[in-house]
Amino acid sequence: MFGLGWGEALALVVIALLVFGPEKLPQAASQAGRTLRQLRQMANNAKADLQANMGPEFANFDPADLNPKNFVRKHLLDDIEKDWNDTSATAEPVAAPTPELGVGEIPPYDNEAT
Repeated sequence: MFGLGWGEALALVVIALLVFGPEKLPQAASQAGRTLRQLRQMANNAKADLQANMGPEFANFDPADLNPKNFVRKHLLDDIEKDWNDTSATAEPVAAPTPELGVGEIPPYDNEAT
């Protein structure tokens, strides 16, 4: 939750209890929850308005894609992962195993290998 551990969350609850007092803490918590719900609803409405007004070519638009980390992952890394996982199209034929050399045999010389 917001990058907070259990100890930090407990410290925030204790501080809130000291600041608001035990009688006003439930009211403050319900007001904070109501405010968060309204903010989430406003953000969802703004996102829906953007998608509705941008036209059909932006039907799959997600504002989170504008985050640089998500942008790079979507446009660069997804293609690499698809290529990496799709080995059927680019699979090279497996070379036949070469027979083992006997004692005293000299391996064949390959000009392209040097």
